Amino acid sequence: MKNTLVHLEVKKHIGIVTLNRPTKGNAFDLQMAKDLMDVAIECSDRDEIRVVVLTGEGSAFSVGGDLKSFSQQGEEISSHLKKVTTYLHQAISTFTRMEKPFIGAINGAAAGAGMSLVCACDLAYASDKAKLVMAYNRVGLTPDGSGSYFLPRLVGMKRALELMYTNKPLSSAEAKDWGIINDVYPADRLLEEVLHVAETLASGPMNAFGLTKKLFYQSLQDTLESQMQKESISLAERANSSEGKEGISAFLEKRDADFLNK
Repeated sequence: MKNTLVHLEVKKHIGIVTLNRPTKGNAFDLQMAKDLMDVAIECSDRDEIRVVVLTGEGSAFSVGGDLKSFSQQGEEISSHLKKVTTYLHQAISTFTRMEKPFIGAINGAAAGAGMSLVCACDLAYASDKAKLVMAYNRVGLTPDGSGSYFLPRLVGMKRALELMYTNKPLSSAEAKDWGIINDVYPADRLLEEVLHVAETLASGPMNAFGLTKKLFYQSLQDTLESQMQKESISLAERANSSEGKEGISAFLEKRDADFLNK
């Protein structure tokens, strides 16, 4: 796909998605939000892509919404923002609901919707130079991009509200301590390390990954008993699947499982 503001490159079954407005800090305007939605749908639909990695071009991951472009809409700013968030939210929903691992490589500043995107990733790894801040309340706005959904679930309600009310910036190391980031790497090694994780996952049991992801997200709204019932059904189905049979056989035969061909 040849989108100008969001690039997609496929290597070794990994869809590498790059936010590409480096001179604007990869800030989201209407076109970039639409491009991200288009790329998310393509990543979800293409069987060749087994894992998705999201990163930013230049020194920032994403500084959030392009406030300058929003303010230029004058009295139409409300309807304009509804269009921007419709595209952005569909992109995030697609990445979250697709049955493929979604990994963030946070190469620099992640603010506002940029930080919300970090929270929406299944796994997130950051450069040691990255900074994360919610930023919305500082300019009199409220969160978008799934920030109000994922952030309290990651850090707890009081810490989430602290990040919102005070605009407290987090270093990548602090974000790891708070449970927002999985690990931190030197800037010059970040993408290499993330792609190593992605390659490992790309050779794994994709259907099991997808159903695990679905179970985990369902658990955020479900009761214990209902969730355990879903676990029982899913486990039984997976044990009788080609992936499950290969995985069990490989374990018993003391060899590596071949999930790519199952």
